[in-house]
Amino acid sequence: MDIRRKKTRQIRIGNIPVGGDAPITVQSMCNTDTRDAGATVAQIIRLQEAGCDLVRVAVPDQEAARSLSKIKEAIRIPLIADIHFDYRLALEAIEQGADALRINPGNIGEPDRVEAIVRAAGKRGVPIRIGVNAGSLEPELWEKYGGPTPEAMVESALNHVRFFESLDFREIKISLKASDVKRTVEAYRLIAEETDYPLHIGITEAGTFLPGTVKSSVGLGILLAEGIGDTLRVSLTDDPVQEVRVGMEILKSLGLREAGPVMISCPTCGRCEIDLIGLAHEVEERLSHLKTPLDVAVMGCVVNGPGEAREADFGIAGGKGVGLIFRKGKIVRKVREEDLADALMEEILKTEDPIRHKGV
Repeated sequence: MDIRRKKTRQIRIGNIPVGGDAPITVQSMCNTDTRDAGATVAQIIRLQEAGCDLVRVAVPDQEAARSLSKIKEAIRIPLIADIHFDYRLALEAIEQGADALRINPGNIGEPDRVEAIVRAAGKRGVPIRIGVNAGSLEPELWEKYGGPTPEAMVESALNHVRFFESLDFREIKISLKASDVKRTVEAYRLIAEETDYPLHIGITEAGTFLPGTVKSSVGLGILLAEGIGDTLRVSLTDDPVQEVRVGMEILKSLGLREAGPVMISCPTCGRCEIDLIGLAHEVEERLSHLKTPLDVAVMGCVVNGPGEAREADFGIAGGKGVGLIFRKGKIVRKVREEDLADALMEEILKTEDPIRHKGV
């Protein structure tokens, strides 16, 4: 699939470029209490290890805002402060060194308060995401459109953009999120025609792991295939690390990013004579520690297994209580079922590329 990304202007969040020809980034949001800097840093380190490019934290009060500098010192990815209602929290977050802000200008209050945030961010070179959510649309737009329609969400975002631009501030990215796929997709299609600011895409409040992954994959897959989106978050009611893993897999599936191994595994059927499900989960977990792009096949029988395994960089083709290990299209050995995962990982770690990683 030849995906032609919509050309957007580029901003920088910390040391990470977003938009333009920069790689599409994956981000997540901590679910820790930001006031607990230690717990928040520990979670961010796990997110970093999973491949997270940008991380956002909630800033519900001044104590949380004052924790940002301590958190920022202990991590290596840019830190985004998520602000609602109280403009003073945004000002403090900027003082504490936040690399970017996410605000919904519609719930900040009077224009002079939004202006105070924009001017402070402009002095420090701090980008702002204008985040419009269907659930928090301005009352006048709700009344005008009869609800949070895609058109209403776009008008809200563009009103805020024009206000920011009137203050000579253009370090902007935009998000337009709803919890249903069709409305979100249509809103992003509309905004992509109206502006060249980079777009943060996502399906908000997507749900628990399975339905949230499906909704996010469908919605983000449509947008990304149409060239829309510069950074993304998969919103799951789950461990934030899972958000990063799903986001990475979405990008890898479309060929938009190389970020570690891609595992190919067959659906089980009556021909399978090994515990393929258990084996696939074990291999998937062990591959998650690697950063080198690889195709790894875990196949359960002799029908499709050998062919798929030969096409991959490394692979397993199962038999009756045994399996064949492939490397670069060649059979390297036959081992017992209980030794298949270890044997596969041994072959992968022999590759010339230095991909050894703690935990493998």
